[in-house]
This record gives sequence, structure tokens and C-alpha cells, in this order.
Amino acid sequence: MNRPTKNEYADKYASYVEMVPEGQIMDILEKQRKDILQRLSNLTEAQAEFRYAPGKWSIKEVIGHLADTERYMTYRLFCIARGEKAQLPGHDQDEFVKEAMFESYPVITLIEDYVSVRNSTVQLLKNLRNDVWINWGDANGCPVTVRALAFIIAGHELHHVKILTERYFQDNDFPA
Repeated sequence: MNRPTKNEYADKYASYVEMVPEGQIMDILEKQRKDILQRLSNLTEAQAEFRYAPGKWSIKEVIGHLADTERYMTYRLFCIARGEKAQLPGHDQDEFVKEAMFESYPVITLIEDYVSVRNSTVQLLKNLRNDVWINWGDANGCPVTVRALAFIIAGHELHHVKILTERYFQDNDFPA
């Protein structure tokens, strides 16, 4: 499958799509699942509660945000793949994180949720007909295709893994 063209998604998603390496999107999504498990499975609770600065999300909140955003984007993808013509709503990521109270969960529970969501996303994509990947829909007032949403999901995760690596795990105050 080809990469989406720039007209298939809103400009605000361009950096996410550009982060996705060349290759088959299904392979990329499955590799990401393995990579994130390798990176996060050995976190202690103290490490998972770490914030690199006041007011920033903890690692637990980042993991929860990854799962929630993928769940939300996959819902959009599903609707558009099934021919939905109505405008799909947006969401406030900060409100979602606040309301989810990810801090109250063990980190392993959040990782398991992420894995469950990613498995569901991959299974949905495996079962899409070839012709629906270029279906157009309206997400929060912006035109988008099914294949663009798949790339946005992958790129969104790459964006946050980069932040985790550079700002959390390399911080001098990150718990040992």
C-alpha cells in the first residue's frame, strides 16, 4: 500500500506521517507493538510515575494517552472504512488524560491496554478490503482517508516514543 499523499490529512498531522518509515504499514504497526513492550515492560512504578517537568504527563499518562488516542483514531478509521459520511468529532487529549486517571493504575495494566488496542487495530486493518483504504471521511472538520489514519496512528506513537526517549529516559532525575 502506498503512503498517503499530503492532501489526505490535515497539516497538523504532517509531522506524524513523515515520521513513519518506508515499509508496509501493517509491519510497522506490529513492530511498534514489540518495540514498546521491550521499552516499557520493565518499568518500575516509580519510573512509570516520572514526569520530566512539572505539569507534564507521567509515563503512565503517556502510555494511557497512546492507547486512548489509537482507540479514538481507529474508531474514525473504522467509521470511514465503513462509509460513514457524517463529520466525526474531535476530542481534548488533556481532558481525556485527566478523566482517565491513569496514575491510579499499575503500569502493567496500562501496557496491557495498549497491547489490546494495538492488536485490535492490526486485526481491523488486516480485514479491510483494498478499495476502502482510500475512502474519504471528515474527522473534526478535516478531510482524511483511511490509509492516512493508519499512518497517523503509527506516527503519533513514534512522536511519543521519541519524547519518552529524549525527555524522560535520558533525564538526570529519571529513577534508577
